[in-house]
Amino acid sequence: MAGNFGEYPPNMAPQDSLVVREQAQPDHAVVPYTGEDLSRPALGPLNPFKDQSSALKRKNVLTGNAEEAFISEHTFRSKHRAIERKGGPEREYRSGADIKEEAAMIRAGRQKKGDATIADGDGAYVGPWASYKKSEWEEVGQDEELASDEEVEYVYEDDDDDDVIESGAVVTAPAAALARRKVVEEMGDETTIFHGSEQFDYQGRTYMHVPQDLDIDLKKEPGSITNYIPKKLVHTWKHHGDKAVTALRFFPGSGHLLMSASADTTVKIFDVYHNKELLRSYCGHTKAITDISFNRDGSQFISGSFDRSMKLWDTETGQCLNKFTSGKTPNVIRFNPSVEHSTEFLAGLSDNKIVQYDTRTRELVQEYDHHLNAVNTITFVDGNRRFMTTSDDKSIRAWDYNIPVPIKYIAEPYMYPITRTALHPSQKYLACQSSDNQVLVYGATDKFRQNRKKSFRGHNNAGTAIDLAFSPDGQFLASGDSAGFVAFWDWKTCKMYHKLQAGDQAITCVQWHPQETSKVVAAGLDGTIRYWD
Repeated sequence: MAGNFGEYPPNMAPQDSLVVREQAQPDHAVVPYTGEDLSRPALGPLNPFKDQSSALKRKNVLTGNAEEAFISEHTFRSKHRAIERKGGPEREYRSGADIKEEAAMIRAGRQKKGDATIADGDGAYVGPWASYKKSEWEEVGQDEELASDEEVEYVYEDDDDDDVIESGAVVTAPAAALARRKVVEEMGDETTIFHGSEQFDYQGRTYMHVPQDLDIDLKKEPGSITNYIPKKLVHTWKHHGDKAVTALRFFPGSGHLLMSASADTTVKIFDVYHNKELLRSYCGHTKAITDISFNRDGSQFISGSFDRSMKLWDTETGQCLNKFTSGKTPNVIRFNPSVEHSTEFLAGLSDNKIVQYDTRTRELVQEYDHHLNAVNTITFVDGNRRFMTTSDDKSIRAWDYNIPVPIKYIAEPYMYPITRTALHPSQKYLACQSSDNQVLVYGATDKFRQNRKKSFRGHNNAGTAIDLAFSPDGQFLASGDSAGFVAFWDWKTCKMYHKLQAGDQAITCVQWHPQETSKVVAAGLDGTIRYWD
């Protein structure tokens, strides 16, 4: 009888009833049933006495039925060895070129196997017993003669182990740190110019002294009085030419001084009271300044620039105390407001990193590198024990200070980059300037969740990094605008109360005076600083 014997083994007759199937391969992923099939009710007539609880009997967990899965020892071991060969689970998907390159580096660190025809001396054959090159290790007791039963001791250098340094010993800085210092020393000269009418008053005090001859107490707690929305323009400063103003900062606590940074590479400080005159200019950067930040008591401030440098200045004398650089542009700089870490500051860089420096040692203390794009803002929250950062990667991350692993990661598909932030005076909320023409609010405590009941709209900020500012009592929120306005909202109702026409170009800097009832300062791309009351 003729037949097709191709699908049967040669030693089996076609009329045999044994069904021969192809053995299932481990990589087969054919599932003959779906979740819908498994969730169908049992066949048969309905039971009129059946209650709702009987449907749950097929579930051994709240969300369904959980079953144990079994994997053979052979399959588990083969998968485990496959991952271990590639360097662990985190490097499971490395390419073959990467593996070959690493193997080549390992081979390059070993001495040559030698010539098989040479039995002793230089170039002798050592085969697979070849040791590593001498740059990797040193011989102990090399010059001493060894006894017949002694061996040479090799001490391998381990870069991961920290050396024990005696107290008071002078330690040479690493080569990388020395190279970084050399770059800092070549940043150029720093100068300062005093523009005020007199450097000292009749008691020998400088402009750092908080004035006492005013009708307002500048030493009271900020936010202790009720604030109102400003209505009229009271003063204008035009000392930056036609270059954009990039940052405005009031003196911490009292607010009797106003500091401005500009694209004209200078930082200037003004007297807010008395003659409202320009007091001092700080010169030393070679490109536009990106941000400035006072320390806790205002005695020092730090400036960052597009020349990739950060410089620490003495506010009173104008002397440059220290210089820092990481080779990248600092987009945002913030001193730590706490007493314990008042000499440390954070800088968000254009290479997606946040670096932490100590102004006393001028060395890098910590590095936070989880962002995927340039860092835009840094805000200290939760009693200055944590800080929140935003980036062009459309995410918000919360960190514990000194720990380079984020404790919270917020990123949604509908989110836009956050360009500026402001902390509410209650320390419970963080207002975020989103690039889709709205201000979003997130919690600044443990949860860090978005408050969807609060959203501030009505201004235009797309394409421009525009500042936010809360009134000291937390009643109002102010924001700049790309059309030259300053918008004011009520914090509780999210209703826009007023819009001030503060210029013809974008207003990028807005700050609320910490002691006055209705004083707001604003500046933007036209280089003019306007003071409103």
